[in-house]
Amino acid sequence: MAPVLTSPLVSTQWLADHIGADELVVLDASVHTTGVGTAMQWQAARDAYEQHGHVPGARYADLVDDFSAPDAEVPFTRPSAERFESAARALGITNGSTVVVYDDSVGEWAARLWWIFRAFGFDDVAVLDGGFSKWRDEGRPVRVGPLRGAVLPSSTESFLAGEERPVWADHDRVLRAVRGEEPAAVVLAAPPSALGADHPGVVPGSTAITTDDVVDPDTNTLRRGAALAEVFAPVLDADEFVTYCGVGSAACVDALALTVLGHDQVKVYDGSLAEWWRLKPELVAS
Repeated sequence: MAPVLTSPLVSTQWLADHIGADELVVLDASVHTTGVGTAMQWQAARDAYEQHGHVPGARYADLVDDFSAPDAEVPFTRPSAERFESAARALGITNGSTVVVYDDSVGEWAARLWWIFRAFGFDDVAVLDGGFSKWRDEGRPVRVGPLRGAVLPSSTESFLAGEERPVWADHDRVLRAVRGEEPAAVVLAAPPSALGADHPGVVPGSTAITTDDVVDPDTNTLRRGAALAEVFAPVLDADEFVTYCGVGSAACVDALALTVLGHDQVKVYDGSLAEWWRLKPELVAS
């Protein structure tokens, strides 16, 4: 029987207690970057997964290619249902699995994959709070090298995506928020270090609540309770939230945090600034 999740986050202790359980699939979704702002580049981190280690039994999930749309105009555009199903099946995931996702950063890539799973109706998925760095720093077991043993892909019948939920915002939705035609709190999740000092303007009217604010730097875990609510205090009166960043990764950390706070009217701007800068250079705000 698959472990039961009671939260969109699991602790390192929870994972240690359940690792190896039937139907538990652990995914390393790490992505590495170089450069900042419009010069940022992304690489799948499979080499780091193998050479620097991973949670024992974890499978590497490639967000750069497998869980993104190929040949899209902006990086990390969400995949079609068919591509998502194919990528999940290749990792041995079934509709009866419990999935735990982590990365080796501050959780933006794990949160991105968590959001994609939930977008396609798969709710038995959680993010490892604190990620690989917390797991490793606590002295928990780490496996170096490729995954031992082959992953048997699941069958077409054993994993099917659900109908895609309305959890994504497109460029037009963001424009309606900017113009006041369909109000929403537009929240910028990308920290200044990711955008760089010299970049095009961000979405007008945004409130900056970045991963630097949401993630506790001492533990690499999401802030909790009153501390988390205080971070989002400038926008918590809104009826709907649209989060964005550079390519829709850090935006998912804010979406995760808002979910933890009990908000369900949250959308991630899938194209984020990569699309905004391309389509609307005249609508800028510093």
